[in-house]
Amino acid sequence: MKTNLLNFDLNSLTDHFAQMGEKPFRAKQVMRWIHQGGAENFDEMTDLAKSLRAKLQEKAQVGIPALMAAQESRDGTRKWLLDVGTGNGVETVFIPEAERGTLCISSQVGCALECTFCSTGRQGFNRNLTAAEIIGQLWWANKALGVTPKNERVISNVVMMGMGEPMANYDNVVTALSIMLDDHGYGLSRRRVTVSTSGMVPQMDRLKEDMPVALAVSLHAPNDAIRNEIVPLNKKYPLKELMAACNRYLAKAPRDFITFEYVMLDGVNDQPSHAKALIALMRAHAADGLRCKFNLIPFNPFPQSGLLRSPAASVQAFAKMLNDAGIVTTVRKTRGDDIDAACGQLAGDVRDRTRVAERMARQHTVVLHRMPRLTPAAPSAAQPAAARRAASADFI
Repeated sequence: MKTNLLNFDLNSLTDHFAQMGEKPFRAKQVMRWIHQGGAENFDEMTDLAKSLRAKLQEKAQVGIPALMAAQESRDGTRKWLLDVGTGNGVETVFIPEAERGTLCISSQVGCALECTFCSTGRQGFNRNLTAAEIIGQLWWANKALGVTPKNERVISNVVMMGMGEPMANYDNVVTALSIMLDDHGYGLSRRRVTVSTSGMVPQMDRLKEDMPVALAVSLHAPNDAIRNEIVPLNKKYPLKELMAACNRYLAKAPRDFITFEYVMLDGVNDQPSHAKALIALMRAHAADGLRCKFNLIPFNPFPQSGLLRSPAASVQAFAKMLNDAGIVTTVRKTRGDDIDAACGQLAGDVRDRTRVAERMARQHTVVLHRMPRLTPAAPSAAQPAAARRAASADFI
């Protein structure tokens, strides 16, 4: 079987070439050809000796996931379904904006965490993606999108927020991150690469030392009682442990804050009492040095979720309460929902090995008790600018 060179970061590729009897600079050449030149055939690598090209043709490959389907939203968001073998497909999404282009990358075929508001979790879990399948999404999208009129890459930011929990596929994700950051790979800044996690505390501590990129934490609740229901991982790593890990991460983080993601669920976590509890939680940990911002995410419905999107007025009132308390808070724009490419909607094509659908069918329906709705006051022109700005934010 040929070795897929997409699985190697520069250090691993250098070691591989040394085993082939080649000098270290050859690894840098090949890495640039693959990731900067978009080469998938060794004959394209014209500055390599013919003997080396022949050796690579015989023993190696640049194995890119094949395209299964492509869609484009009315707002310009693009989604690709890529074939990762044995009947499985993963989705990657590109979100274009005036000042940046963000690629949302998947790390697993499905997800085993079963967060109630996420379509991916309802598809079950098949396996972790290899480093080649993770970085292959960036390779594929980078080649498909090309460059801007100024000869700059269209993809300026990468977020590990697609299908799966990145920290549950730690080693392969870190290898892919290394390639993204390497000057011989994609040369992205640590500030422009974000890993999102539901709160796998030990892996957060490892990432701080191994590859400290920007960090986003899927919080979604102000207390353990609610979070246990909608993010089951909280039962293993409750809020006290998670907040402490966030504090530790800041010591090495490329940004001076942690981003907390908070999906707004009607009557579940979106009431003024929840905002007050969230403010108290942040203030309690600010004394230990925690610095953060919040990204409120309108819930994107999917079949059988049993959940509803919070009304826009409730989202704005919630954001205003946090902003007025001194917590920088924005509201994420919903992008690509007409092609199921918005946050929480990615499902791909998963051959589930966890039988999640069967288990859910056997279980009694979990009722997330909605609180009586209080009609919030709409933000006025006299309110602080920070509160008014909360109406429009995007990916990190």
